[in-house]
Amino acid sequence: MIVRTAVLYDGTLNPPRHNVDVDIDGGTIRDIRPAAEGVRVDRSAACITPGLVNAHAHLEMNGEANTAGTLTLMSQNERMLAAVANATKTLRAGVTTIREVGSSFAIACNVRDAIDRGMLPGPRMRAAGAVLCMTGGHGWFVGRQVDGPWDARKAVREQLMQGADCIKVIATGGVLTKGAVPGNAQLMPEELEAAIDEAHRHGLRVAAHAIGTEGIKNALRAGVDSIEHGHLLDDEAIDLFRERGAYLVPTLAAPACIMEHIHDGAQPDFVVRKAETINAKMQETIRRAFKAGVRIAGGSDAGTPYNFHDRYHRELQLMHDLLGMSVQQALHAATAVSAELIGLHRGVLEPGEPADLLLLRHDIARGLSALGEPEAVIKNGDVVFG
Repeated sequence: MIVRTAVLYDGTLNPPRHNVDVDIDGGTIRDIRPAAEGVRVDRSAACITPGLVNAHAHLEMNGEANTAGTLTLMSQNERMLAAVANATKTLRAGVTTIREVGSSFAIACNVRDAIDRGMLPGPRMRAAGAVLCMTGGHGWFVGRQVDGPWDARKAVREQLMQGADCIKVIATGGVLTKGAVPGNAQLMPEELEAAIDEAHRHGLRVAAHAIGTEGIKNALRAGVDSIEHGHLLDDEAIDLFRERGAYLVPTLAAPACIMEHIHDGAQPDFVVRKAETINAKMQETIRRAFKAGVRIAGGSDAGTPYNFHDRYHRELQLMHDLLGMSVQQALHAATAVSAELIGLHRGVLEPGEPADLLLLRHDIARGLSALGEPEAVIKNGDVVFG
């Protein structure tokens, strides 16, 4: 397949290339070269970018106003059906790779495997399985509750046995769990250290849900690979990020979507109150981390209230609007940097890389909204939409 474009962004921070042909062969990119007359072109587009990479998604959750309450009433079969439907929506929206960071009954692992076998349409995936939380802690409804370092190690081994290829730990309270205070640390440092050490022994990367300052630093000191949310970090935490080389996945869309619907009356009061508190501080602290050189990876927390799986482009827009990223920096965060964190491919358009492309109606320099309505989505060299 030859795809011709007026402007190509390769996922790096290099200047975009103009009037080029992308030569795809066997699911990978064979060459990117100047467009030439007389070449048979199979598809064309005003703009091409890499397929987007969402490093924080929950396929069982549909974006309901009362996400946790709805999920606890869903049967295992209903959760599986939701995950399958949301995987399809994700791919059609141009997200060709995700990291699923919290599901029940090994559903995400099963969906990942079915996609890999060609049984279902969906993005390529990493899947964490059940989150590791303290007893009664945040995320218990998709969690493996642990007490003590050895139980934390056992919980990691259980997720590995069920097919997990990454691990998620809960270092602080969160917004969607009643009674869980986002600023409070939950898993103890020794529990985090045991879980992270066990995961790393088996080659698994670890993400930590961490909103509060103490929990963020506990997870970073324990050697976690990425902090999810990180909304209440301080200067010491920023220094730890840079010292340890950890990634920050700020999930800006999660509180933003809650705040946009704050007057609908459908969200639980405790969710609204916690989101208001976090949102007031989030923008300044994450912007400071970005300016200080912390590696920001794109991840939307898709599935949380009003945060739908087919709207990942909103996360890029928020990185641009709230953090001051350029359009190209936002795309880089949501392709190459997220892919680097997930570890399945490089998230760039270069020879030898997977042929994951978005064909867009206009140059993203005119607006990131183009990413929300791709003309076509190509994954592994196959046109999966458009």
